[in-house]
Parts: sequence; C-alpha cells; structure tokens
Amino acid sequence: MPSRAETLITVDELADLITAIEPIVVLDVRWQLDRPDGRDAYAESHIPGAVYVDLETELSDHSVLGRGRHPLPSGSALQATARRWGVRDGVPIIVYDNWNRAGSARAWWVLRAAGIADIRILDGGLGAWVAAGREVAAGAVHPPLGDVHIEHEDLYVGALATVDADEAAVLADAGALIDARAPERFRGEVEPVDAVPGHVPGARNVPSGAVLDEHGFFRPAAELEALFKQVRDADRVGAYCGSGVTAAVDIAALRVLGIDAALFPGSWSQWSSETGRPIATGISTPFPD
Repeated sequence: MPSRAETLITVDELADLITAIEPIVVLDVRWQLDRPDGRDAYAESHIPGAVYVDLETELSDHSVLGRGRHPLPSGSALQATARRWGVRDGVPIIVYDNWNRAGSARAWWVLRAAGIADIRILDGGLGAWVAAGREVAAGAVHPPLGDVHIEHEDLYVGALATVDADEAAVLADAGALIDARAPERFRGEVEPVDAVPGHVPGARNVPSGAVLDEHGFFRPAAELEALFKQVRDADRVGAYCGSGVTAAVDIAALRVLGIDAALFPGSWSQWSSETGRPIATGISTPFPD
C-alpha cells in the first residue's frame, strides 16, 4: 500500500505537532557532499526545538573498514547518541535537512534500521519551512537526555533489508538494482569522490534528485510510479549510491509507493574498492519488461 503519510510530513503538519501538547523530537541533519559539517548553518537558522545531527560522526562509523565511505554505526553507539538528541521511546521523530533530502533520508533509514518506526521526513526540507513563513531559531538546542532503546546492535542485519556486494551483483542481474547517483557519475564520465568511475553492471540509474521536484518536494505518486515503473515486477529491489547516503532518498520515494527496497550500505565506494569487482560505464538499458 502507498504510504506517503507514513514516510513524509508537511510543513503545516509539523507546525501543528510543534504547538501541540504531545511531545515530539525534531532532528536537523545538515549535510552536503561538498559541505559535510552543517553545524554552523544549523546554529544560524533552524526549526525551533530542532537538535543538530552530525551525519559524519553520528550516523556513520568511520572506524569500520571495508564497508565504504559511510559505514553504519553500531546500535549501541546510535542509542547513546540518540539519547543525547533527546529521543524517547514512543515519541515521534521528524527529520529534515537543507539539501536534496540526503541528510534526512539517511537519518530516516538508519533510525528505522535500528527499530524505530515512528519517524518521518519533512517534505521540502528547511527550504519549505522558510518559504511558508514559519519561524526559525538560532543557537543550539540541548534537550534532556532521552531514554530510547535500540533493538538492533548490527544495523547491517537490523530492522530493514540490506544487501552486500555479492547480493547487489545478483540483484543487478536478476532483480532491480538502482543507482541513485547523478547520471554523469553513473556513466563514469566524472567521479569526484571515489577512485574508480562507473557503475555496477546491470544497475539502472534513477538519480535521487529525480524523485524530487524543483522545490525539493517528493514528486507526486504518479510521477514516482513513472520513474520506477518496472520495479514492481522485480522480486526484490535494491539501491546504492556513492556511500549509502543519497540512495536512502530513492528508498524513501519507493516507500511512498509502498515498495520496500534494500540498501547496499557500502555502495559504489565499497564496490569500486574491492579487487575483481566488474565495472560498467555508459548508459544503462531500461528495466526489463
């Protein structure tokens, strides 16, 4: 069943929650590929009550080797961090960002993989909040310590489906493996981050930016259906990107359509670093009919 309301929240809906009596946790996940540290931007302007989340250090564990540029954190580390954010069991969480839904989708995916179900992405991000004339705040927010309990220690085998490199190869051949990177990176024309350009052979390119409209909102269901029109026929769907961040945007878009896609957390940064992995370049053919 389509689940836009379970995945996304509008500016007006968030504003109503903030002014309601019931508690809510709002997380600001500023992150861009060329500006990964969003702390200063957050301090200048954020949604009132929102707590800053550092994608690089709190939604990733760079001490993990061999699993790409943004390895998943452990459940215990995430629990300690989420409690510092003020996350409490049974309290809804809203995540937002200010760049292409990448940071918020990463948080949405990681927290759901940890077993937290009541979490939604602010559709349109901070830009939509500001464009609607809503109030913003400056400085930092330090909430009381939360009590959230994380169910899964290993998020690679947590509450959400993942695939490793071998499984991604199988999906590319016999299922549907989506590459969420920009078309020029997928084709291997440029590679600004990883050592080797190209894509997983058999993968199909659906850039994460394509699932958003010109204002950063997730496209209507009919338009998303057109982008992913052949996915419904696949027995299993997987998605990857450069390092497991922007692929979560495509996964969120698929969830809006009621499709659960597995994440390849290591993504291209892992695949391209492993000796012997085949690499393709150029355009992809459409999903098979």
